[in-house]
Amino acid sequence: MGAVIGDLLPLGVGVAISPIPIVAAILMILSRNASGAGNGFLAGWVLGVVTATALICVIAGSVGITDGREPSTTGSWIKVVLGLGLVVLAANQWHERTDTTPPDWMNALDRLTPVRAAGLGVLLSAVNPKNLLLCVSAGVAIGSSTITAGGKITALIVFTVLASASVAAVVLGYAIAADRVRPGLDNARKWLQDNNHAVMALVLLVMGAVVLGKGIGGL
Repeated sequence: MGAVIGDLLPLGVGVAISPIPIVAAILMILSRNASGAGNGFLAGWVLGVVTATALICVIAGSVGITDGREPSTTGSWIKVVLGLGLVVLAANQWHERTDTTPPDWMNALDRLTPVRAAGLGVLLSAVNPKNLLLCVSAGVAIGSSTITAGGKITALIVFTVLASASVAAVVLGYAIAADRVRPGLDNARKWLQDNNHAVMALVLLVMGAVVLGKGIGGL
C-alpha cells in the first residue's frame, strides 16, 4: 500500500496545482453566483477525477498487467508511453509560455449556473488532456498493483483528495472567510493566468519523469 501511495503523491499534487482549474474556481467564486457555481465546479471536479481514475484502474486490473508481485512488462510499457506523453505535453506548454491570453470560455464564467459549473469541472478534470494523462497514470498505478480491493479503493480516495485539494481550498476558503481571502485570490488568479503555461510545463515535466522512470524501472 505504501509504495502505491508513494506513486500517487506526485500525480495527485500535479493535478492539484494545475493553474487553469484554480483560476476557473477563483473566477466563479468571485462571480455574482459565487456559492452555487463554486460548489458545482468542485463537485464536478471531484466526480471527473474519481470517474476517470477508477475507470482506468478497473481496466488495468481486468487486462492483467500485473505478473505475480511485480508489474508485467505490458504495464511497464504503458507507464513508459504515459510518461513520454506527459513530457511531450510539457514541451508544448513551454513553447506556449509567452501566451498569457485567457481562454475564451473564461469570459462566460460569470454567468454559469451550478449545473453548468459542474459540467465544466468534469471537463477540466477528466477530459482535459493534461489532467487526463495524470489521472490515467494514477489509475494504472493503482490497477496494476497487487494490493487488495479495499486498498485500491483507499488509494483512489487518497488520489482524489490530493487532486481536488486546490479547488476545494479555494471554494471552501471563500465560503469560510470571503472578505479575507478575496484580495489574495484575485492576486493569485492574475499570477496563474500570466504563468499558466510555464507552471504546467514544469509540472508535466516532473510528472512525466516520475511515470517514465517507474516504467523503465519495471522493464
